Amino acid sequence: MNTLVDAGFPAASDRDPPECRSIDMDAVRAYRLGRVRSELAARDVAAIVLTDPLNVRYATDSTNMQVWITHNAARYAFIPVDGPVVMFDFHNSGHRSAGLDTVDEIRHGTGIYYFASGPAMTERADRWAREIGDLLRHCGGSNRRLAIDRANPVAIAALQELGLEIRDGTEIMELARVIKSDDEIQCMRASIAVCEAAMYEMRTRLAPGMTENALWSILHQVNIARGGEWIETRLLTSGPKTNPWFQESGFRVIEAGDLVSFDTDLIGPFGYCADISRTYLCGDDRANDEQRRLYALAREHLDFNAESLKPGMTFREFAEKSFRLPDEFGANRYSVIAHGVGLCDEYPHIAYPGDLLDHGYDGVIEPGMTLCIESYVGAQGGAEGVKLEQQVLVTDTGVELLSTFPFEESLL
Repeated sequence: MNTLVDAGFPAASDRDPPECRSIDMDAVRAYRLGRVRSELAARDVAAIVLTDPLNVRYATDSTNMQVWITHNAARYAFIPVDGPVVMFDFHNSGHRSAGLDTVDEIRHGTGIYYFASGPAMTERADRWAREIGDLLRHCGGSNRRLAIDRANPVAIAALQELGLEIRDGTEIMELARVIKSDDEIQCMRASIAVCEAAMYEMRTRLAPGMTENALWSILHQVNIARGGEWIETRLLTSGPKTNPWFQESGFRVIEAGDLVSFDTDLIGPFGYCADISRTYLCGDDRANDEQRRLYALAREHLDFNAESLKPGMTFREFAEKSFRLPDEFGANRYSVIAHGVGLCDEYPHIAYPGDLLDHGYDGVIEPGMTLCIESYVGAQGGAEGVKLEQQVLVTDTGVELLSTFPFEESLL
């Protein structure tokens, strides 16, 4: 085990957000690492190299400059089916894994990205691959199958030159992450509580004359102040910018009578995602008939699909039984009916029936999955649109709502 705690660095429990310290994080970490190792064993793969910071966090709970690491491959973890977990960290950052039972050894990483490597990329990749190969030989014996979730092509080539059989690590990690433990659900509830506190502040402070960015900043501020981490997107729009969806928060001034729609995509305490959408009405004016029609339809869409979702259904069955939007809203529909959620948006992606051939796939809805049920209602060329989304836990009998923020009374 590493000895950084003995050297004076804080143990992992001392870094946990205060509102979450009642959660058994040792149990969370043991469960998640066990899930990864079970997926590896099921495929007879000796080990996996994780470079995606969310996968590294899932397997080890070790973090370091999470957003920066997404585009600079300076940090990675070696996870064998049997044997020590080795964390390769950024310069002078070994203390980031202090006290974690999921990390047995800490080494300085060899970054395989051009910013750090420059013209020496090939030489660095060869050195990186030899170190990984040595670890695999010691823990995997004659098994030369190695999974990796994401890597520079030069790094993959260097591993293959050593005679290693490279497997896709993304599938392994997505399937490992899909079923949540009870302790993980508690982490997610804590993140949702932070998110909904921020949503309350946004609703309270929304007023004509403020910009979209000013309103959006409240979500960030409350999240960070309460132990959260970052926001994945900039999906807050007002008035005519609410249609079509997937426009971004900007300096538009919100006016009285505008709809304000947003999608939190919030990474909160312990890195768990709170992915909730609501639409507010700005000001004290009465909503117009079209705004109420859009909102009622989006709410019906959401509630119908939540009530239809049952464990044991296939993704296709759920899609075929899902709510049918009127034709005028079909072109602008959201990209999925529902999707998985954990440390971020994740497997599964449940497509609309008409999209199954192009970007859908089948699978089974299981207890322990956490999903986000989506609705966007806005006619092509329409004045405004409504975005709503609920986060749910699949139980043995149906779903439990995890997101509890109220809907807009003035629009119901």
